[in-house]
Amino acid sequence: MRSLNRIGLRPASLPLSADDVIEFHAARLLLLLSVCGVSGHIDGLTKMAKLDFFARYPGFFEAARDATESRDTNGATDLPDQNQLENYVESAMVRHHYGPWDKRYYHVLAYLESRHLVTITKKSKTYRIALTDLGHERSKLLKMRPSFVPLVDRMREVKITFGAKNGSFLKALIYRLFDEEVGRRPMGEVIY
Repeated sequence: MRSLNRIGLRPASLPLSADDVIEFHAARLLLLLSVCGVSGHIDGLTKMAKLDFFARYPGFFEAARDATESRDTNGATDLPDQNQLENYVESAMVRHHYGPWDKRYYHVLAYLESRHLVTITKKSKTYRIALTDLGHERSKLLKMRPSFVPLVDRMREVKITFGAKNGSFLKALIYRLFDEEVGRRPMGEVIY
């Protein structure tokens, strides 16, 4: 009999990590829409992904915030210190054509839509991802859970810093500031 480990499958007896649980990602996106969105919606998958990147990668967010605040005050862009990027990553993303991306987005968004928590509509050339009334209710409940408080706090900071920016601006910012860590990374490779 062949070992499951030799063919790359995980034995069913091993515990799941949060990264393997769709509800974990669904909860994070509900919170993202509620906290970082405008009236519970975000226009554009690119913007959603970049705001999610900053929520998931606190070191990259702090470096980007510091660089944009520095640029606002003195006209120069301070590139992030590599040590600042070394921070806990709750759930990794991969390098995609438009920067950081999670291959599960389409699956998670369909999951949320099928449970009547979000609506997804085409608006001009972009998609609007919006919370439904039920989605608003569920996101309020999630915000009160102690396990989500640090994430919600970080999302509030992300909204203050980048909530008014569009997806193209955020993508360009990430490529400019994190060329080595994101821009030069091969397509599909995990961002650390």
